[in-house]
Amino acid sequence: MPKKVLEVKGLKTYFHTEDGSIKALDGVDFYVNSGETLGIVGESGCGKSVASLSILRLVPHPQGVIEAGEIIFNQEKLLKLSEIEMRNIRGNEISMIFQEPMTSLNPVFTIGYQLCEVLILHKGLSKNMAKKESIQLLKTVGIPRAEQAINDYPFSLSGGMRQRVMIAMAIACSPKLLIADEPTTALDVTIQAQVLSLMKKLQKDNHTAIMFITHDLNVIAEIADRVVVMYAGIVVEEADVFDLFDGALHPYTKGLMKSRPDMCNFDEELHVIPGGVPNPYLKTMGCKFNVRCTEAMPICFEKDPPLIELTRERKVRCWLYDKWRD
Repeated sequence: MPKKVLEVKGLKTYFHTEDGSIKALDGVDFYVNSGETLGIVGESGCGKSVASLSILRLVPHPQGVIEAGEIIFNQEKLLKLSEIEMRNIRGNEISMIFQEPMTSLNPVFTIGYQLCEVLILHKGLSKNMAKKESIQLLKTVGIPRAEQAINDYPFSLSGGMRQRVMIAMAIACSPKLLIADEPTTALDVTIQAQVLSLMKKLQKDNHTAIMFITHDLNVIAEIADRVVVMYAGIVVEEADVFDLFDGALHPYTKGLMKSRPDMCNFDEELHVIPGGVPNPYLKTMGCKFNVRCTEAMPICFEKDPPLIELTRERKVRCWLYDKWRD
């Protein structure tokens, strides 16, 4: 049996504002095994990034609050740890690659200084040892002339190079879990392919578990082993990546699949999912996707469907599959 590095159970993260409360995550469940890549997909605003910030306990406070649920990392309940204990885990056992490295890297310090800071803080290395290790990390992620590049500032590097620096920082302490929040979105296709190839190589070498967040299904097909599809703060489908692409079950997942451009037929118009994401301030009756669903039934407007487990690796939140339940 594969070992679960991370398990999220019934996670509820709300944002309390003057206009009301937003249920960014409304009872989310998923897990990541050692050496596995879990892809998390969905439209902007579905709760993907909030899930990653909740795991690291970096949800903006006091507006953002983790109201309920469990986050278990290596059999340790993260929500019960003190802030000092969490600091020892962040960047050490759990690392994160953010979507835009230019806003994640400090513009007034060299990339070498920022890499060394991670190694000195978490591994207790001396300045000289940290510098040598930083140069080796830059070489590992494919940055040319690493000995000179260590003295460069973030603004002097291209987007692809900055993202490689972020990956180097993320793997510096050989984390057990790497969270990648849309790390290839701002990159061109060629650099995107290089970054994905690099992440797969690093995972193979270190047996790291990866939680890969994106809205790009083509990237998911390239890197993921399993996929969790999110919509409006809930999980609507979970499947092995091959099963998902062979036959998506949830109407929302089907819509996402049809929305991908067909590279063999440039004249065909892109499919559009009708309607829009429900207003997060308003309470909806029944399924959150009901007004946009082409297969909606009367029960879809009356009761919220449960997450139906069809097989151990296949789950779907839709009344169409209620008859499959035991």
